[in-house]
Amino acid sequence: MSETIRDSVKAFVVENFLFGDTSHELDGTASLIENGVIDSTGVLELVAFIEDRYGITVADADIVPANLDSLDRISAFIASKLAAPVTA
Repeated sequence: MSETIRDSVKAFVVENFLFGDTSHELDGTASLIENGVIDSTGVLELVAFIEDRYGITVADADIVPANLDSLDRISAFIASKLAAPVTA
């Protein structure tokens, strides 16, 4: 996969929440919620994107700022889900 998880997530955030405005600096550790990039509805859109794009299920318990509040946290969360063994 030539595009990294982080690049994919950043492209989604820019397109869907910044409406293609690439002038907005998105630091990997910056809080997307505190900086007003994503609101509660946006978090649900982000979860739907993650599930569709990566074929993983995001449990309700996973929808917390520790997993979804910055590009770095989102990327690490997706990577950990992709690396986790599939349970029946």
